[in-house]
Amino acid sequence: MKILEVQNIRKSFGDLEVLKGISLEVKRGEVVAIIGPSGSGKSTLLRCLTLLETMDSGGLSYLGQKAASMDSSGKSVYASPDVLRQIRGCFGLVFQNFNLFPHFSVIKNIMDAPVTVQKRNREEVYRECLDLLEKMGLSDKENAYPCQLSGGQQQRVSIARALALNPEILFFDEPTSALDPELTGEILKVIRNLAAENMTMVIVTHEMNFARDVADRMVFMDDGLIVEQGLPEQIIYEPKHERTRAFLSRFEN
Repeated sequence: MKILEVQNIRKSFGDLEVLKGISLEVKRGEVVAIIGPSGSGKSTLLRCLTLLETMDSGGLSYLGQKAASMDSSGKSVYASPDVLRQIRGCFGLVFQNFNLFPHFSVIKNIMDAPVTVQKRNREEVYRECLDLLEKMGLSDKENAYPCQLSGGQQQRVSIARALALNPEILFFDEPTSALDPELTGEILKVIRNLAAENMTMVIVTHEMNFARDVADRMVFMDDGLIVEQGLPEQIIYEPKHERTRAFLSRFEN
């Protein structure tokens, strides 16, 4: 079953065309790693998929429900606010810089959206959030504040916050880029565990070993386009396009 379907997304900032016609599908339980050089459009694509940026043209659907469709000229026409509110409940997003509320405790950071946005029962959410903290190895940090946590701990809180929404698909935008190398392993382990639980994920990453090991499919982007996609082993070891080969030439396996 398709969780996400993207048709010919285009996005410009002024005269700079950042996305030049991206089409992509993600099926339930699939882990897709998006790789490519800086400036290739990876993060802009994620921001369009999570409705943080408005597409200029193209279509976007979650579970068959249209967030945006194309008019006769190809321009994006977005669904009503009520429909978009429902669709936002389909996904979670983990940012590279954590984006935790500094004045909220760990537990309040995780509980806030399920209670205030999804209007769920506070006690039920609290119990679920305690389970998520245990899953993240942070049971003793319930009442801590972000400034009291390491970068790796903050990122694990942000993952728990995204999971608390019970999303159908989880997006990661360079989840380890703000971390010291020794903390990176913590986050990669969490994501590997989620993959083992068949969590549907789209991960923008520069960690090639990790992408190779955890992804079902790898997508290589360059200059606002998908250059090629396929099994990680094929993309890394037998890329078809010269641009992919050049990008991966310094990859050490």
